[in-house]
Amino acid sequence: MKTNDAKDKIKKLRALITYHRDLYYQKQEPEISDEAYDALERELASLEREFPDLSTGSPLSRVGGSADTLFASVEHKVPQWSFNNAFSQQDILDFDTRIKNFLKKDFEKEVKVDYVTELKIDGLKIVIEYVDGVLFQATTRGDGRVGEDVTANVKEISDIPHIISEKRNIIVEGEIYMTRKQFLKINTELEKREEKPYANPRNLAAGTLRQLDQEAVRERKLSAFIYDLAYAPFDIATQHEELEYLESIGLPVSKHRKVCSDIDEVMEFWSIWNAQRESYDFDIDGTVLKVDRKEFQDSLGYTGKAPRFAIALKFQAQEVTTVVENIAFQVGRTGVITPVAHLKPVVVAGSTVSRATLHNEDEIRRLDIRIGDTVILKKAGDVIPKIVKVLVELRPPHTKAFIFPSKIAECGGDGSIERVPGEAAYRCVDKGSYELQRRKLHYFVSKSAFDIEDMGPKVIDVLLRENIIQNPADIFSLQKGDLISLPRFGEKSVDNLLSSIQKSKHITLARCITALSIDGVGEETAELLAKKFKDFEALRNASVSEIEEIHGIGSVVAQAVVTWFTHPQNKKMLDELLEHVTIQKEKNTISNALSGKSFVFTGSLLTITRNQGKKMVKDNGGSVVGSVSKKTDYIVAGDEAGSKLDKAKQLGVPILTETEFLQLLK
Repeated sequence: MKTNDAKDKIKKLRALITYHRDLYYQKQEPEISDEAYDALERELASLEREFPDLSTGSPLSRVGGSADTLFASVEHKVPQWSFNNAFSQQDILDFDTRIKNFLKKDFEKEVKVDYVTELKIDGLKIVIEYVDGVLFQATTRGDGRVGEDVTANVKEISDIPHIISEKRNIIVEGEIYMTRKQFLKINTELEKREEKPYANPRNLAAGTLRQLDQEAVRERKLSAFIYDLAYAPFDIATQHEELEYLESIGLPVSKHRKVCSDIDEVMEFWSIWNAQRESYDFDIDGTVLKVDRKEFQDSLGYTGKAPRFAIALKFQAQEVTTVVENIAFQVGRTGVITPVAHLKPVVVAGSTVSRATLHNEDEIRRLDIRIGDTVILKKAGDVIPKIVKVLVELRPPHTKAFIFPSKIAECGGDGSIERVPGEAAYRCVDKGSYELQRRKLHYFVSKSAFDIEDMGPKVIDVLLRENIIQNPADIFSLQKGDLISLPRFGEKSVDNLLSSIQKSKHITLARCITALSIDGVGEETAELLAKKFKDFEALRNASVSEIEEIHGIGSVVAQAVVTWFTHPQNKKMLDELLEHVTIQKEKNTISNALSGKSFVFTGSLLTITRNQGKKMVKDNGGSVVGSVSKKTDYIVAGDEAGSKLDKAKQLGVPILTETEFLQLLK
């Protein structure tokens, strides 16, 4: 950066920091989060270090105030639980009150409750069984009932002893993780080889533990902490004594723990680690507190998914600032166009982010986002990072408002685009272009649709380029002679591909509908259509009004479905496809407990994923829809729930927390 540019940026940053400092300390009306404010200060400090002659008079010198598994399945001998989560001091105070009220009732008197608090390592859970003091088996948590046998790989982790100092039969639980130093080393080596780096240490640790190559596991140097004695043929009086015992027999136990006599000490421990979480060589996403006395733990017991005697206090959602370097466009399989901000890479919530969706033209106008803008990027839990604010005060001079183009080359044809009637989205005019057909075929073979292993986008592109396939039905008539002469297609790879195609010929109606790339029809809508019409014959003959009767499907999608099935080219393609594939019956539900009930999921869930939640609903006879209406029976609202939650409140739709949803299933 040139000195004059730096001088201008420093001036703007100082003015902005002073403004927000005044709002925060003097008026108690902050407009941005503490994390976003800290990011501004870090940027200013960096510039002042780079240009020390410009550091005079800095506000930083003034104090502002107190700031798919390949492994064998194993049924767990001890049930595996997830923790409920707290996000504020009030949540912890409420937890403390519940604990004491429960124990007072159970013991018929007030009792003194101590807690053990420790770090919540951002890794993946491991369950290890020792028989006569020798490591016998190690499994992942899985679904809580069944996990994956990863014993061979766990034996390659130097932190975990193969033999403990006592010849006991015990089961312990802990966390596998990768240090930041090791993560950086691996990514640096990948970048030198011009290979794609990993997103974060947890993902790399999880992928490493599922390697089939034990040597690769050993080379990647995973680490571990053990934090719980899940089973032992003897009793221990307290949680802190249990940790001391685990440490004494040679297991790796975190030294970052504390016995707290009250909730204030718990919060003090959390505050310290919330402030210094980035200064250690491992990722943590909060702290965990447990009732110390085992007698009290036994009395409190468990809910359907979590222990009552413990809770995880999550760190605050992370916000950072970064710069919009460009605005590009993605063309979806149905021709819908999504604007995407290309960002100066930044680490948020442990992951490096360089892209953020801008959704549509209206969102760009609402934010008034421009190329060159400094923006606040927010991520909470598993929610996709989003731009929440443009810092207009830092906008470079001479920037221009972004204008949506009238043509996009990726649409094919002449590139023309049009706005979808009644919506904020744009789509390609030429729906039959090569580019769109290519994207549809990419989706057709994906996991959400026919799930054809060994046939990814690159294979589809080769087959299209060589004019071997033109439509989905062509895939199922491929022969070995069609493929063997193609570049990078050896005999074994061809045999594997043909075998995968053969396996994919048996498919459920819902997934086959999903694969057709009908406008507005994703996985959830396809399942609703399949549940209603049972077969393609009934669906072909369905009217708009019949489809609209399905809760969760509106008039626009209903019309799109009818239009698709009346198009001659689509009818021909489907007829040819059905000559090759067999539509399977849907698997029976586990129960009919939720029969006739419809659910909408919004926000980020913490103990389960949204997909797991949706599957639970379907397995129990319920249905999942994508939008909220008066007909919706429940909305399950996780962290960072948005407009769907607001609409549910307006319509009086019952709102469930994640815990309440799991309790309902129970």
